[in-house]
Amino acid sequence: MAESIYIASIEPQSGKSVVALGIMEMLSRRVGRVGYFRPIIPTGQKPDNNIELIRQRYHLDQSYYDSFAFTHLAAQALTTGDDSQAILKRIVEKYRRLQQNCRFILCEGTDFTGVSSAFEFDINADIASNLGSPILILINGSHKTPQGIVDAVHLAIEAFLHKGCAIAAVIINRVDKHEADAVHKAIGKGLRIEAPVYLLSEVPALGRPTVTDIARELDAEVLQGDTEALHRPVYDFKVAAMNISHFLDFIDEGDLVITPGDRSDVILGSLATFLSDTFPTIAGLMLTGGFKPEPSVKRLLEGFKHASMMPIITVPTDTFTSAMNADRVQAVLQTGDERKIAAALGAFETHVDLPHLEARIDLVRSTRMTPIMFEYELIERAKAVRRHIVLPEGEEQRVLRAAEILVRRDVADITLLGNVEQIRQTAGNLGLDIEAVRFVDPATSTHRETLAQTYYELRRHKGMSKAMAWDTAADVSYFGTLMVKAGLADGMVSGAVHTTGDTIRPAFEIIHTRPEVSLVSSVFLMCLPDRVLVYGDCAVNPNPDAGQLADIALSAAGTAKMFNIEPRIAMCSYSTGTSGAGQDVDKVREATQMVKSRHPELKIEGPIQYDAAVDAGVARTKLPDSEVAGKATVFIFPDLNTGNNLYKAVQRSSGAVALGPVLQGLNHPVNDLSRGCSVTDIVNTVAITVIQAQALRKEHGE
Repeated sequence: MAESIYIASIEPQSGKSVVALGIMEMLSRRVGRVGYFRPIIPTGQKPDNNIELIRQRYHLDQSYYDSFAFTHLAAQALTTGDDSQAILKRIVEKYRRLQQNCRFILCEGTDFTGVSSAFEFDINADIASNLGSPILILINGSHKTPQGIVDAVHLAIEAFLHKGCAIAAVIINRVDKHEADAVHKAIGKGLRIEAPVYLLSEVPALGRPTVTDIARELDAEVLQGDTEALHRPVYDFKVAAMNISHFLDFIDEGDLVITPGDRSDVILGSLATFLSDTFPTIAGLMLTGGFKPEPSVKRLLEGFKHASMMPIITVPTDTFTSAMNADRVQAVLQTGDERKIAAALGAFETHVDLPHLEARIDLVRSTRMTPIMFEYELIERAKAVRRHIVLPEGEEQRVLRAAEILVRRDVADITLLGNVEQIRQTAGNLGLDIEAVRFVDPATSTHRETLAQTYYELRRHKGMSKAMAWDTAADVSYFGTLMVKAGLADGMVSGAVHTTGDTIRPAFEIIHTRPEVSLVSSVFLMCLPDRVLVYGDCAVNPNPDAGQLADIALSAAGTAKMFNIEPRIAMCSYSTGTSGAGQDVDKVREATQMVKSRHPELKIEGPIQYDAAVDAGVARTKLPDSEVAGKATVFIFPDLNTGNNLYKAVQRSSGAVALGPVLQGLNHPVNDLSRGCSVTDIVNTVAITVIQAQALRKEHGE
């Protein structure tokens, strides 16, 4: 059974980091304890970018120095010495040491940069053979004819087979999208191989260095610009050697403007382009000669309210040298550059048949469910059947960044609500590509009148007038909820800038609860290091009675099943079994009996203390014959005070990832965000909402 896979290319610039990222994304969500190993890295003078990207993104339990064996220079020195096998022995030794703590290891071969191609091919083939790793051959399809690509695949396959390597698959990367059909036909006619062949189209954004890439390679000082702005792609370089009035005619979208640091006119002119709707948005400004802006100019820059959106870096070299150095910088995938990572994963997941590839490499699966694995499952399940989600807070930067990631990953169709011009301007200032997102301004929408009439019909028994309904329909929260009610969207996610009440109140008024439940409740999906638990109700109902508590438990069990968690319900209290009495304990006991009578097939225990529910050792003492004690997956708390404090205590003390609150009991999915939410929180909540919408459609036979 394969325990690893080895990515090997036969030429430079093949896009190994994109493929490594895509495979690691697949592995880390399906296999516990994944490792990453580069037998040989280019240099020891700086940390290897690919190692740091994979280690940090997937929180690997391995040090940087555990992740490689040699630098190119050290490896070449050994292969020219008396003991040419020393390099392989050392690589195998380090690999086996890493393997002791891993179920599966992704190995990434050398880069073909600055070293003999023959040496690199031989050493990659020998390493893969000695590690027992099947090879994933990576072909650079850029600037090749379809026949040239077929020839390259033939050459690579024959060479690796001659070395005794097993071939898991072939990936042809960076194929011109206009040539993809021709390449497919050429492969069908010219290749007769057992291994699957996948084509990945060229993604222009991945081939562009960012301002951060250039700053890092040139050891530049960053004068201004936040993290997101520094991740802007640089499409071209423009040296500002003429007066600003002439220079402005030459700038284009995504330019990095290069100018001496004492050219205040160019600095201010570049700044002005960020305020103008009639000029392209540049990537940033690189000041040369070691000069920095004059104090008065610096003060002006600091006072610019959007200063963080325009990156400014400075280098000590002259303008000509700086421009030449910048032009040599290669694009890389870096930790934190979520836009490029999303583009890379989107390209990989779109063109590679992941289940087929899994089967091909005989993937080892794990029963553990880590936060990374669970989040991956959310995205994969959401992508399986696309749904349409409306985000009312379309002008908020975090929502815009999340929307870009969601459409790049094909997670859902997205509609943003708000002032359309403001949304476009903010997105442009952030350098986001959200052309695939739909924008709607409730105040001017053609749907406003119809939705206002719907709201009037729903609320006129409460004294609602048509004029009041018309005004209310312009509110983004109400407009978004009415879209869901009318079938114009499958679900809504809000709360990044609105309160929980602003999000939930329209849902109560418009969408209503499902017939089989008496109330809307919430759960948090608590992703611990090795499992996912369901906590409810931690956000909505302050003091539910026994009947309401039973409804919350049943809704939570349904939510658990929806996310592939077997529901074993613990009805939590300060007493376990019959050891205590009192009004609060009796309420939990009564709710437990209600659940048992309504759904006897469910595994439920209550009242039960948290330690007896979660710890097998305590369970053996307090409830030795229970099907739930010690292995509960769904925890129902007696009141909001207990639930809210306990989920936060577990989150902060254990480092658990808390996804939610996930609202349950509504006829259509609406979910609330924390106002302190991150972009990742928004992406995950949208994925959760899509899965809820899928489940509801399935129930209704749609």
